Amino acid sequence: MKAHELQGGFGIENLKPAERPEPKPAAGQVLLTMRAWSLNFRDLMMVKGQYNPKLRLPFLPLSDGVGEVMAVGEGVTRVKIGDRVAGIFMQKWLEGEPSDSKAKSALGGAIPGLLAEQVVLEQDGVVHVPAHLTDEEAATLPCAAVTAWHAVVTAGGIKAGDTVLTQGTGGVSLFAVQFARLLGAHVIATSSSDAKLARVRALGAAEGVNYKTTPEWGKRVRELTDGIGVDHVVEVGGAGTLGESLTAVRMGGRISLIGVLSGVGQMNPLPILMKNVCVQGIFVGSRSMFEDMNKAIALHRLQPVVDRVFGFDEVQAALRHMESGAHFGKIVVKR
Repeated sequence: MKAHELQGGFGIENLKPAERPEPKPAAGQVLLTMRAWSLNFRDLMMVKGQYNPKLRLPFLPLSDGVGEVMAVGEGVTRVKIGDRVAGIFMQKWLEGEPSDSKAKSALGGAIPGLLAEQVVLEQDGVVHVPAHLTDEEAATLPCAAVTAWHAVVTAGGIKAGDTVLTQGTGGVSLFAVQFARLLGAHVIATSSSDAKLARVRALGAAEGVNYKTTPEWGKRVRELTDGIGVDHVVEVGGAGTLGESLTAVRMGGRISLIGVLSGVGQMNPLPILMKNVCVQGIFVGSRSMFEDMNKAIALHRLQPVVDRVFGFDEVQAALRHMESGAHFGKIVVKR
C-alpha cells in the first residue's frame, strides 16, 4: 500500500513516498480506501516542524480526507461497506465540550493522519458526506468547514441581518462566507487582492476591503457599518490582525479566534474590556457539529470552493502551492 510519510526530518522535501502493509479493521473499526484529501495550513506547519517540533518521525500527515468503506470489523453498525465517509478531525470529540483527551485524538497531529491509500478508523470517527458533493469537495469538510460552522453557527449564533467580517480567502474564511450567507447575514470580506475580493463577492459577500491598500481596514469596516462595527469577526490572522478586528467589531460583539496566519505576539487587551467583546477560541469541532453542518450543506446544495487538485504523487507540490499563498479556497489531493 502506498503512503506519504514525513521521514528523516522536517520540511516539505522530507515528505516522501513509502510502502506500508495493508491495514485490517479490528472490532468496531472500518477500513477506508481513500479517494481524496484536502490540505490545511496546520498540515503545512506540521510538515515544516512549526506545529509540533517534537513530533516523532516517520509520521503520516493530513487530517482531512474522504474514502469508501471497504471492510468493517465485528460490531460495526454506523456504516456499511460501500458507504462514502470522511474522518472527523478529533476522533474522540463526538459531542459536547472539548477536553484534553479529545484534543489528543486529532488526526495528522496527535495521532497519525490519512495520507495513505488505505486507513483504519474507529466507526465513531467517521461521518457520511453529502451525496451531491464530488470526492474533491467532500474532502474539504472535516477541518475548515467544521471550524467555520462552529464559529458562525454553533458558537456564533449568527442570524439574519447580522454583519460578519471574514479575513482572507482560505478554506475557513470562504466557508464562513457561505454559511453566513445561508443564514441571511451581511458579509464584509478582506483580502490583499482586488481580484480575490471580486471572487468573494461572487460567493455572496456584500463588501470587500483590500488590507494592503487600506492598512487600517478596521476603520474602513466601521465606515461600511455606519460607524457601528460588525457583529462577528471570523479571525484567522492572530496577533497581527486582532487589533484591527477589535476596531472593526461593535460594542458587545464577538470575535471567533481561529488561526495565527500572521503569527503570534503581543496585543493590547484593553479594547476587549472597554468594548465588552467576547473573544472565543475555535478549535475545529465535534462529530455532532459535522453532522449538523452536512445536513445544511445537503439541503442548500452548497458547493465548497476548490482551488486546485493535485495527484497523489504531487503532495509536495500541493504543499508548496499552499505555502505560496496564491490559492483561493481549498487545495485538494486526489488518487
